[in-house]
Amino acid sequence: MPSSLALTRVFLTNTKSISISPKVPLPKDGPSAGIALLTSLFSVLTQRRVKKNLAMTGEITLRGKVLPVGGIKEKILAAKRAGIKEIILCKDNEKDIDEIKQEYLQGLTFHYVTEMEEVLKKSCNKKKL
Repeated sequence: MPSSLALTRVFLTNTKSISISPKVPLPKDGPSAGIALLTSLFSVLTQRRVKKNLAMTGEITLRGKVLPVGGIKEKILAAKRAGIKEIILCKDNEKDIDEIKQEYLQGLTFHYVTEMEEVLKKSCNKKKL
């Protein structure tokens, strides 16, 4: 992870590993929550708040690449109904936004990303809690 977003040395020095594993087998039904989960972990570990009125969806690789996901139209419409103002998506999902009527997109700002570092820069405030 680039030094601009690296976790504190104290945490890394005192932690051997982090393991998140469910107790029961799960179907591969939630990879689109990948960037949201990693953003949440980053927020907790660095004590930096995630911006309000922000939604995100995208799968991530072990190397931090953000991958496209399906169901974008439904996710955008649900976010709009929930009062979301900004949405972070994989760059490859931009074509899905072009297929949605402009009237549904009014008041929304989209951020298209390819790397997890971009997600963290756009989603987390610089100021600590």
